[in-house]
Amino acid sequence: MEINPKEILKGKQLALVDAAKVPRLGIIPRNAKDDSGTMWIEVPGLNLLHATNAWEEDDGDTVVVVAPNLLQVENFLDRMDLVHSSMERIEINLKEKTVARRPISPRCLEFAVINPVYAGKKTRYLYAVEGWPFASTGLVKVDLSLSTANSDDCVVASRLYGPGCYGSEPFFVAREPDNLAAEEDDGYLVTYVHNENTKESKFLVMDAKSPSLEIVASVKLPQRVPYGFHGLFVREHDLNKLQ
Repeated sequence: MEINPKEILKGKQLALVDAAKVPRLGIIPRNAKDDSGTMWIEVPGLNLLHATNAWEEDDGDTVVVVAPNLLQVENFLDRMDLVHSSMERIEINLKEKTVARRPISPRCLEFAVINPVYAGKKTRYLYAVEGWPFASTGLVKVDLSLSTANSDDCVVASRLYGPGCYGSEPFFVAREPDNLAAEEDDGYLVTYVHNENTKESKFLVMDAKSPSLEIVASVKLPQRVPYGFHGLFVREHDLNKLQ
């Protein structure tokens, strides 16, 4: 899949598929000073849009990437109802230069987030939008420790927003951000939800440890919040440092 914003000015699609090209993954050493040590591995059929996390295993010989793979990618942006986003565990063997992949759920999952403390580290949990951001009917919690060759679905918790309600990309907020001993999922998921029937927008706070992602706070907003993604949560303590 190729994305070229200039094509919009020509009245063409933003994203196009070139069947003659094979997708590749690039692996760059963490401490690289230039791109001379970059390793490229072809991965046919992988259409990665938003990577969730990646880390090293086997003493650095294996890189694990968790990311959604867009199926029926030729319909991307034009007919999103025909596009399925399959969340995958991708294992890259750096010695053999091979890739092994497996889905972690049959659901359409995208725009997943993790506890940001675990970025670049082995992650157990991720929280993903079910459906697409502009038509997301809820959130799910995925337990990656359940991902095996025989596993079918690693979803362990979910929260539906209700009829006519759609949400945006969530963000994970640790309950005790300065507690280094806190469990990975000890925190909250925050997001905006809009009710197309009542035309009301709400800010939701959900318990990330709850098996139902229980809503612990719901704030009715004075105006519409447009659907969106790629959010950021900043603590008051950090904001005060900027003053």
